[in-house]
Amino acid sequence: MLSSISKSERVPPAAELPQKRVLVVDDSKFVRTTFASILKRNFVVLEEADGEAAWSAIESDPSIVAVFTDLDMPRLDGFDLLARIRGSRDAHVRSLPVVVISGHDEQENKQRARELGANDFIAKSADPPEVLARLDSVLRLVSASKELEVHRQALDRTATHDPLTGALTAHYLLTEGRKHYAHARRHGKDLAILALRLDSYDDIALAAGKEIADVVLTRVAKLLMSKVRVEDSVARTAQATFMVLAAATSGAQMLGLAQRLHRELDEAKVNYRERVLRFANSFGVASLGTDPANSLEDVMRLALQRLQRGPVAVPPPAPPPKGGLPAELERFLRFLEGTDFSRFGDAADEFARRLQRIAKAIQARRR
Repeated sequence: MLSSISKSERVPPAAELPQKRVLVVDDSKFVRTTFASILKRNFVVLEEADGEAAWSAIESDPSIVAVFTDLDMPRLDGFDLLARIRGSRDAHVRSLPVVVISGHDEQENKQRARELGANDFIAKSADPPEVLARLDSVLRLVSASKELEVHRQALDRTATHDPLTGALTAHYLLTEGRKHYAHARRHGKDLAILALRLDSYDDIALAAGKEIADVVLTRVAKLLMSKVRVEDSVARTAQATFMVLAAATSGAQMLGLAQRLHRELDEAKVNYRERVLRFANSFGVASLGTDPANSLEDVMRLALQRLQRGPVAVPPPAPPPKGGLPAELERFLRFLEGTDFSRFGDAADEFARRLQRIAKAIQARRR
């Protein structure tokens, strides 16, 4: 029973396990020694005298769970060290809690460090209980943030609609879109994707705040949803990017919709505190009928690539070749030519008979 475990036998909290390391970075040996003597009660402590050496340690040692750093150091200062940590491609490094050791109260430096991602600040003269309490606090905060992110990702996988804009989620678009893609391939039909990005989102957020930028984003989503058919799907796939999936729609048809939306958004504006906020946007279009694609993801990727190149970099619909077939018919015939009909047995004979009837009907209408 739990009540039978003595105090001396209790397992220490995870934050106190000695195999986890705390890195102390300061060009002052005295400061490093002071903090190390406090932290070594619960952690293995690693010391470095400058930001460059600290960064090498962080990259090579995954057992580091937190960083205490000074701001004013040789080779690489604390600000640049913070920037490297928060900009790392390694998720563990990027989420490391960083406590800034401050010699004196400089609000400007604190503000800059906070903007770069510092989790907390502590004075060089802090006593042991405060140092340990601060570290325990940031470790708990980071742990809670990671759990929240896991829950958020799980919710994203099950949610169907984006709570901000009301558009579909990216995961739901991919799930449903694969069904439309499979149906289009099976029946020789077309399918088109439009990617549209609100390029001015960051500028609006800078000028008027994120809340106003999100209001603008919601208006864009509503405009998109009002311009498509009921059976089409509109999803928010990134912060300021939407995708429209339309089954049985050619690239030319989607391109026409994209151009109309682009003009409408380009002409729209919102007046906010004597400033004019504009809806600058880019779009890209791709379709099964005009693009080589082996999956829905290929079609989406092509649309996004064309979006990155800007609004004019959208290929025009391919005209039927002289003496040849329109792209839709050519693609359908190539699909048939590449199909192994032997696996369908007697059904293949019935399919051939129906094709013959269709051919005779076409010839009759041409006479």
